[in-house]
Amino acid sequence: MAKNWAIAIGINEYNNLRSLRYAKRDAESMRDFFLEEVGFDKVFLFTEDSPKIAGAIPSQPSFANLRRFLRSNFEQPLLEAGDNLWFFFAGHGQRHNERDYLMPFDVDPGDIEHTAISVSYVSERLRRSGADNVILLLDACRNEGSRDGLGIGEERHTGIITISACSPKEVSWEIKELAQGAFTHSLLEALRIQGEGNCATVERLYQHLQYRVPEINRYYGKLRQTPYAIAEPATKLHLILLPRQATGNDIATLIKDALTAEVEDELELAEQLWIRVLAVSPANPEALKGYKRIIRKIYSRETTSSPIITNPSGSRSQTSSQKPVSPSGELSPKSEKGEALADKNPDSPNDLVAPMLHPYTQISTFPRDSLQIFQFDVITVDREGKETNRTTSKAEYFPENLGNGVTLEMVSIPGGTFMMGSPESEEGHLNYESPQHKVTVPPFFMGKYPVTQAQWRVVAGLPQVNRSLEPNPSHFKGDNLPVEQISWYDSEEFCARLSKSTGRNYRLPSESEWEYACRAGTTTPFHFGETITTDLANYNGNYVYGKEPKGIYRKSTTEVGSSGLANSFGLYDMHGNIWEWCADTWRGNYTNAPNDGSPWIDKNNINIRLLRGGSWYNYPRYCRS
Repeated sequence: MAKNWAIAIGINEYNNLRSLRYAKRDAESMRDFFLEEVGFDKVFLFTEDSPKIAGAIPSQPSFANLRRFLRSNFEQPLLEAGDNLWFFFAGHGQRHNERDYLMPFDVDPGDIEHTAISVSYVSERLRRSGADNVILLLDACRNEGSRDGLGIGEERHTGIITISACSPKEVSWEIKELAQGAFTHSLLEALRIQGEGNCATVERLYQHLQYRVPEINRYYGKLRQTPYAIAEPATKLHLILLPRQATGNDIATLIKDALTAEVEDELELAEQLWIRVLAVSPANPEALKGYKRIIRKIYSRETTSSPIITNPSGSRSQTSSQKPVSPSGELSPKSEKGEALADKNPDSPNDLVAPMLHPYTQISTFPRDSLQIFQFDVITVDREGKETNRTTSKAEYFPENLGNGVTLEMVSIPGGTFMMGSPESEEGHLNYESPQHKVTVPPFFMGKYPVTQAQWRVVAGLPQVNRSLEPNPSHFKGDNLPVEQISWYDSEEFCARLSKSTGRNYRLPSESEWEYACRAGTTTPFHFGETITTDLANYNGNYVYGKEPKGIYRKSTTEVGSSGLANSFGLYDMHGNIWEWCADTWRGNYTNAPNDGSPWIDKNNINIRLLRGGSWYNYPRYCRS
């Protein structure tokens, strides 16, 4: 059965802002409703005088207490698909530098960025909970009998349902006669409605609030206040919030959404929707068949990655070295950068990471004065995806002649030192990407592009070293498309055959070599800057990372290098298009990781290997450096 958790925060007394009357009571009323009327499993209450959580965790809503609670309790998934996590906040809020902030009681109004909690941080932490239904209820625009925070609710948060107490440029009013905020009074009223007119879905709840809150304000002589909702994606408007109150029509609508998502090849979304149907109606035969069908499609549709040939050279994802990974990287629990997938079928194909040339062999066997020069464009974009800088750079490379008119271009990557992993402040950061640590990487060569199907076919025709190779394994066909449906062991065989044929030592990169090559001297989430767009990389453009507009969802791989844009090292397609294998085995974090660029191997876990870079199927957050 689906779990239901809630966090309820209400702040009356502020150190540096005008006090409120009923925010604390609103949070307590929500707590009581969740626990006593709809039987939630857990509710965490934060008010001036709320008791410690589990007898130990401070629950006064200060900046440190709230941020620590969100950070420490949602570092690892505690919930799972089908579960619900509600977040209710009543108090002051403010829009600052185009971001929404919630004000703890000790906020410094002159230093919002460092003493208030951004809504984006809240949503990012709650997404880690594992629940696929996260609902933010924000009554954070109260001012003079109302709640401060003009404009709260404008931000969009992928995968989150956000209902704000008022539209941008309005304020949210407290009603003395009700001893409650108008929004919270209407919210509880709506959630208690039974029968066909209930508000069990997001859409009906929002519709009720849109007419009821203004009605209450008119009756009590307050200015207009219109609740404002954002659901990303829009199908979340049909999700069922209160299963006990759901009707047959609610379930039928969800089934229709799931079928539509499947037809449109939105397999991740279809999977979530079928799970939601089963959470409400566990024995629904259509949902059971649909869910099984989606899982089969995901398993059958794995991806491959780009070639890396190095002489010493995420999103970070773990998978069995042999069983197919879904193109989204979501088979077992999830697969964001640093997250793991566990598979155990040694004969199934999986993604290929670019081959690497071992540094020492490469340096001693390839004369540096024989390298050729190529030019390429490098661009930087801001958080809105707008180009802010463009330069023309040069790099050295050598062409490896594979035969049959096919070559593999290997780019010289200079050695250097970088910070591996991502900071906790980065959107999409997970514990698997911590701690950040300094790594010194020797120079190496890496493939300019992901390994193509033409390159794979030639090498697959070379004499076998350890195992046979399928010459045409890919789902999407095209000589210049990246090869896919390749296992880690297949990619090792590819490198072994190439090494034997050329006399050079080709291998997969270590994870640190891959990340060093991808970042190419940058420290931003993507080597392009603060975000990416579908003009720069191939991923699911129906979803965004920063403030860039939505883009194209191509639903397939694209020809390598087709964007025409490289990173500063001269490498293409490091973000998206195809997942890329690394030599390392999976670990849950970077504690005690090597600092010399070498692969990190756990001999007791050799079948669980790493993928990096994301793919055409993934959300942009999966494609981070």
